[in-house]
Amino acid sequence: MGEGGRGKEMKYVLVTGGVVSGLGKGVTASSIGVVLKACGLRVTSIKIDPYLNTDAGTMSPFEHGEVFVLDDGGEVDLDLGNYERFLDIKLTCDNNITTGKIYQSVINKERKGDYLGKTVQVVPHITDAIQEWIERVAMVPVDGKEGPADVCVIELGGTIGDIESRPFIEALSQFSYRVGPQNFCLVHVSLVPVLSVVGEQKTKPTQHSVQRLRALGLTPNILACRSTKPLGENVKEKLSQFCHVQVENIISLYDVSNIWRIPLLLKDQNVHVAVLRILRPWGASWEPKLEKWIKMANNCDSLDDPVRIAMVGKYTGLSDSYLSVLKALLHASIALRRKLVVEWVPASDLEEQTAKETPNLYEKAWNLLMGSDGVLVPGGFGDRGVQGKILAAKYARENNVPFLGICLGMQIAVIEFARSVLNLKDANSTEFDPETKNPCIIFMPEGSKTHMGGTMRLGSRRTVFHSLDSKSAKLYGNVKFVDERHRHRYEVNPDMAVEFEHAGLEFVGRDESGKRMEILELPSHPYYVGVQFHPEFKSRPERPSAPFLGLIAASCGQLDALLQASSQRHHLIPKRVQSNVISNGNIYQNGAPNKTVKNIMGGVVFSNGNGVHV
Repeated sequence: MGEGGRGKEMKYVLVTGGVVSGLGKGVTASSIGVVLKACGLRVTSIKIDPYLNTDAGTMSPFEHGEVFVLDDGGEVDLDLGNYERFLDIKLTCDNNITTGKIYQSVINKERKGDYLGKTVQVVPHITDAIQEWIERVAMVPVDGKEGPADVCVIELGGTIGDIESRPFIEALSQFSYRVGPQNFCLVHVSLVPVLSVVGEQKTKPTQHSVQRLRALGLTPNILACRSTKPLGENVKEKLSQFCHVQVENIISLYDVSNIWRIPLLLKDQNVHVAVLRILRPWGASWEPKLEKWIKMANNCDSLDDPVRIAMVGKYTGLSDSYLSVLKALLHASIALRRKLVVEWVPASDLEEQTAKETPNLYEKAWNLLMGSDGVLVPGGFGDRGVQGKILAAKYARENNVPFLGICLGMQIAVIEFARSVLNLKDANSTEFDPETKNPCIIFMPEGSKTHMGGTMRLGSRRTVFHSLDSKSAKLYGNVKFVDERHRHRYEVNPDMAVEFEHAGLEFVGRDESGKRMEILELPSHPYYVGVQFHPEFKSRPERPSAPFLGLIAASCGQLDALLQASSQRHHLIPKRVQSNVISNGNIYQNGAPNKTVKNIMGGVVFSNGNGVHV
């Protein structure tokens, strides 16, 4: 950067949050990374979660949203999924720091005698461990290139003032002083609410949040203010006066039509200029190249023809429980020029017990299912709603409705097929019925029945295609194998595989040993696919996941054209695939499906009388 160049020191951007949680720090941090990457810089990311859990693996999706799985098997916070999707990088489990990991590492050192008999304390031992972890992980390349990144974006979870984050605040305060102001930029995300009675944007919550932050030893360089509408100039001046932040460094994060407009929003308000003036990284361009983001955002807003996917799951009350699945559906829908409408179907509402107790919920769930163009049964644990998922798989199989089952969803398809086609009425998973006489889903031999955390089959594993003529192999580009991420304890019983295949259910993908079933297909069905892995974790805006692309294509009548294009060109998405008739002719209108709800954090969001849908 000319005379301001400071050499290739690691630069750090810390993103903190104030007032309330859920403001979108993760998306803001990811978007800042996108803008800096568009300036020619290499970017890595770290997420700090102050909870005592070692990782997110044992946490309920209702508590903390989905558990995102990395290539190395790390079970981490869903924000790392945002980082990977936005920045197109591959992170490791060390990119997610938790209080549990830090304390565990310090206690392990103490037990080995590394502290030479000293009294081990929060300061300096815990705070030093946090700083050392950040510096070590920041140097690990995550973009497939050699050497460390130029900038490390760090997100501190929670809100300023939380008691559990105090050691991290102290460590980061020390860290900012140690690396120097030319290597450290603090972005504070806060809320500027509008009281409906007054109709005025109120700055006091942000003022108090910044005061608390400064009292803890950190001074913000940039304020990113969440609001429903752009901040007024008088509001910016007031915040500048009382928060001691330059007016041009106060960014208005107002609601936009889709998530891909957030990097554009930051660029339009010159966030990159503010960050570059502070950090002065070597070799950065002052003009970010965001053409592909402009194209994606515009494409997303221009879609009109809907494709309706029934999401039959256990955690439908919280969309973050299936965040990566929603993103993968969105990537595939946009690639095929369709507006995604997700119909949330609580699996238990499809069951006969619900018909007896609350018949209105039963009727609503079945109307949503039958009014959808495709059915998706995502992963999950526990037996609640399992019978409803089996009924959904049965409906899709018998009525030629496109179906995709992921992890447990694949196992559900196997159980349903065993009961309905093989006539094994008590067929089940040993997870739900340990005494079943026909265990078509069994506990994996290497699993642990005493420890829950980190004991599943986790991370990137290879799937070898046994049939290159299958739909899945064609969707993946006619390759011989694929590497996808896994997270499961149970698997298809290999002793029953031959019986299933004789009845018409083919296992077209298996692991390298050939004994572990990875992908199933029903060749006689337009699109009936189950995968043991989680393809959603590797889906990217410009590279949609193959199984999701197949589901959306089949749901809107484009699958044959897509498969033909794949066979001819060895890649997935033709420049323009002409639409045929929608595969499921009956479209049920539920509420107001085309009513747009603006929301900065959720992509294109539609309200259809059944909650808010990405």
